[in-house]
Amino acid sequence: MAKRKVDTENRGFQTRWESEYMFTKVAGKPVCLLCGESVAVLKEYNLRRHYETKHADKNKNMDMEQRLQKAEELKRGLKSRQALFKKAKSQGQAAVKASFILAEEIAKSARPFTEGDFIKNCMIKVCDEVCPEKRQLFLNVSLSRNTIAERVDQLSINLKEQLVKKGKYFIAYSLAVDESTDISDIAQLSIFIRGVDSNLSVTEEFLALRPMHGTTTGHDLYEEVSRCVNEMELPWEKLVGLTTDGAPAMCGHRSGLVAKIREKMQEENATGELTAYHCIIHQEALCGKALKMEHVMSIITRTVNFIRAKGLNHRQFKAFLTELETEHGDLPYHTEVRWLSQGKVLQRCFELREEICLFLDSKGKDTTQLRDEMFLCEMAFLCDITSHLNAINLQLQGRDRVISDMYSTVKAFKTKLTLWETQMRKENLSHFPSCQTMKEKLSTSAFPSTQLADKIGMLAADFRRRFADFEAQKSRLELLGNPFAVDVESSPPNLQMELIDLQCNDALRAKYAAVGAAEFARFLPGTMPQLRIQAAQTLSMFGSTYLCEQLFSLMNLNKTSHRSRLTAEHLHSILRISSAQSLTPNIDELVEKMGHHQVSPSTSNK
Repeated sequence: MAKRKVDTENRGFQTRWESEYMFTKVAGKPVCLLCGESVAVLKEYNLRRHYETKHADKNKNMDMEQRLQKAEELKRGLKSRQALFKKAKSQGQAAVKASFILAEEIAKSARPFTEGDFIKNCMIKVCDEVCPEKRQLFLNVSLSRNTIAERVDQLSINLKEQLVKKGKYFIAYSLAVDESTDISDIAQLSIFIRGVDSNLSVTEEFLALRPMHGTTTGHDLYEEVSRCVNEMELPWEKLVGLTTDGAPAMCGHRSGLVAKIREKMQEENATGELTAYHCIIHQEALCGKALKMEHVMSIITRTVNFIRAKGLNHRQFKAFLTELETEHGDLPYHTEVRWLSQGKVLQRCFELREEICLFLDSKGKDTTQLRDEMFLCEMAFLCDITSHLNAINLQLQGRDRVISDMYSTVKAFKTKLTLWETQMRKENLSHFPSCQTMKEKLSTSAFPSTQLADKIGMLAADFRRRFADFEAQKSRLELLGNPFAVDVESSPPNLQMELIDLQCNDALRAKYAAVGAAEFARFLPGTMPQLRIQAAQTLSMFGSTYLCEQLFSLMNLNKTSHRSRLTAEHLHSILRISSAQSLTPNIDELVEKMGHHQVSPSTSNK
């Protein structure tokens, strides 16, 4: 005979058992109100046997009304204990959650882990003044250095787990890789990922920061990148693009990172071709060197250093400007690493050129070069052209930049250079205000428009040379930028039929006009699978290593001379939290995983 299953018998708890046997139902199980024991099977015989065996003598002289009162009294006591337990449990979870929230804020603000103790002391002092009765609740929040370090690691792991889950749905992804050195002279390899899922939603996140204690050859870089890709369980055949800083170790034809990854993709039988790009922003900055006007910049740098390097000269110069009531009260420094600073220095020096010469004269310095009209014309031109270069540099910066938009920005600038060259030859200085100022003040010599036009021509030629790899991808980029203007006949055969359907669809054309190129890809219907795949691949590409450079700035904020012993693991966790964009740590899930552990005051003060 088959054994009966209790769960299928639908046995219910009867109210009379409360007074007869002093039992109540808690979480689906019968629990004795007198001793707190539970009975495995909800059956009257089991309840009666428990009562008669253990508690019959205690209540034998009570009548039914007394027994009812006793049962109700015991039930109220049980509910009170349950409420107290739930409150303690809730307070413990709140304390743990608060420690996670503060750990996240400490990581984002580049504060040391020891800041937790300082924050807690401040919280307690505020609590003593505002709500002293809740002091214990604040004491229960553990913010010791070790706790904060542990919480930061847990938050980082949670973000990584989210990224791994998202990565499983990527139909295309690209990587941005750059290398820099921290304050401890350790080479750090920064890797970012930009992935696109089947809904054409873009995820752009920090992948890893790998310390490299030995050499940084192409093979070394490849080993680290390969390890990251495998840890993330990303398929090599879905890798579309790789953007680097253009260093030989990155782009070497035989042993560079790009070459090694292409070899790996061939080994994995990947059908797609890896597209490698040299960071657009980096190339734009390098183009500025084609002007070959270092002689102008060296004189200006030497002048600025004379004024700023010595405290006395600097104070006297600022007082001199105040006395003359000039618009600007000081000169900024220029450093080669900060590209945008050159334009600010040039602009300020040009505006204060007369005051600078007067001050240098008072110091007995020779100002012949600074007063030379040809030098001033070149300085004015360098000031204006650097201002234009800085403007495009700022346009190319930022997160979530679509590569087709960045290409359009560079393309527009190349067209502007052609126009400026033509106008300069005709001495039309509409877009060169500093040059216009100098032309009006020239006393003897004519403005050197032909020489400066040649400089613009050299700059335009360097732009064409450096951005040749983007020109090679022109049709692919324009397909995302404006698919309605693409020539169908010159497009790949697998896209031609879908392109015709797209260009003849008035509703999609109206949607494109309404949402723009970057968002329009999401509205491509499922009947155009080839266009969707093409759009996903282009959307996934990085145009620059801006995110890597930004991460290095965060790294330098965190790993300073005062925190040079910060471990690689903790630095990695901090940077993952502070650089997260579309992902946020699931703190409630982390608290749940901690098993509802309530941190005691003694633990928090360790």
